[in-house]
Amino acid sequence: MDAAKIKKDRLRFTKNKFSANLILLGIVTNALYFVSIYRSDVGNYYYRILIGASIVYNLVFMLAAFLSSEGIKNYKLGYGIVSIVLGVLQVARIFYLPAKAHKTASPVVGEETKMVMSNGQFSYVSACLLISAALLIIAGVTGIIKTNTLKTYQAELENGKN
Repeated sequence: MDAAKIKKDRLRFTKNKFSANLILLGIVTNALYFVSIYRSDVGNYYYRILIGASIVYNLVFMLAAFLSSEGIKNYKLGYGIVSIVLGVLQVARIFYLPAKAHKTASPVVGEETKMVMSNGQFSYVSACLLISAALLIIAGVTGIIKTNTLKTYQAELENGKN
């Protein structure tokens, strides 16, 4: 057997840990994002339904991403697609809560008016979401490629072409 066939054959006996671990890192960077958001205390800007929806979304995101990590580890094609969709949604999130907070001035009692989210915090949370998105999309694409490679190889084995 040549090296390419050995690599394909190994897919049958190993888990897709690379993609699964990328998704887990995406969850970690998402956690860094929401810790930065939720620890902010600028007036009463965050004490609204917006932050409640954000918390619920983060819970759903982390559950879906973890499920995707487990599914992609076992070469399930649908979970690669879910991972890519979650990555795209991470990019879209930048334009919702962080962008709105970065553009909004909030009066704080006893201090002069300041922005709800500073330039530095906006850059940090945007970077967290972009890194999370990149990790999820890369995991999804590599998961799909590996899954298709494995399915093609298994079909070749069944048809006796190998």
